[in-house]
Amino acid sequence: MKKVGVSVLGLALLMQSGAAFAYTDYNTPTDDGQFKNCVAYSTNKWTGGDEPSPVPGQSKATAFCTCLWNETPDNFRGGLAKFSESEAGAQLSNLCSKHANWE
Repeated sequence: MKKVGVSVLGLALLMQSGAAFAYTDYNTPTDDGQFKNCVAYSTNKWTGGDEPSPVPGQSKATAFCTCLWNETPDNFRGGLAKFSESEAGAQLSNLCSKHANWE
């Protein structure tokens, strides 16, 4: 039983780390208004947004917002960066911060 628990924990950690750096699976919505607003808000509000992220060709703000845009439901209509600051968006914010290496 102990081996199963360790395996499940290892699998969960692997999945979490893989999701945080799965940038090749993300679409970059350059012409989307929500995405553009997120990048502008993030760059102005938090420091380091213009620094390079682990995603080739993307700043930390761009990688963060790309993750947010891809991870929120298709029918989401609010501000992505503002949502990430909310209690409901905290888990997604952590995931996308890791994706952008913006911690």
